[in-house]
Amino acid sequence: MTTSRLAILSAVVLAGLSGIFFLPKQLGFQPVGIRLELPEYLGEWWGQDMEISQLERDTLGADTEFARKEYTNGRGDRVVASVVLAGEDMMTAIHRPERCLHAQGWEFRPAGANILAVPGSGNLPVARLHNQRLTKAADGKPVPIENLCFYWFAGSSDLTASHYERLWIDARDRLFDGYAQRWAMIMISADITKARMKFGRDEAGTSKLIESFIRELTPKLHKETIAYR
Repeated sequence: MTTSRLAILSAVVLAGLSGIFFLPKQLGFQPVGIRLELPEYLGEWWGQDMEISQLERDTLGADTEFARKEYTNGRGDRVVASVVLAGEDMMTAIHRPERCLHAQGWEFRPAGANILAVPGSGNLPVARLHNQRLTKAADGKPVPIENLCFYWFAGSSDLTASHYERLWIDARDRLFDGYAQRWAMIMISADITKARMKFGRDEAGTSKLIESFIRELTPKLHKETIAYR
């Protein structure tokens, strides 16, 4: 592709994305593609509700909806499942979880994008982050904590692991079809416990644990309108 053609294409994409702000605010919204209630039991896992901070509620707007549970099993594993369902105001819509992680004191690095095969459904695109931060032990000494999280976005029918692809899909729907999807961001995370617990899990083991959890959760979370890859 020549430089001039690339410049034209970039201008078209930019114009399309920026054009959504000039559309009427009263757009039709498609039905939500997820079930917001996280299950209390999921295979070997038992979940308990976790509190949503007031800062999160204030940052993302009054009509944003949340669900969050910490799941445990009989082997001492812990997984946190979090769902954030955007409201109808695009200016306070959901965003990349990297922003929230940074605000919570995590340092993170991308750990690759995965495609998870979900039996009976299809392929699910997920983004993967490797996070680290320092906390204090009982004696006051700093203790490093490592964490893996997987996340993806689900609209009425579309799935993507990319924040920018989500923006493009949203712009396409608004510009050409006159409606918007209410997007949900789903994030599943677990600590890497190898250095802190006897028989703890290393990065690879933690990744497999989360992947297995996601395969159990998504059929209960996604509605039938969701189109897997």
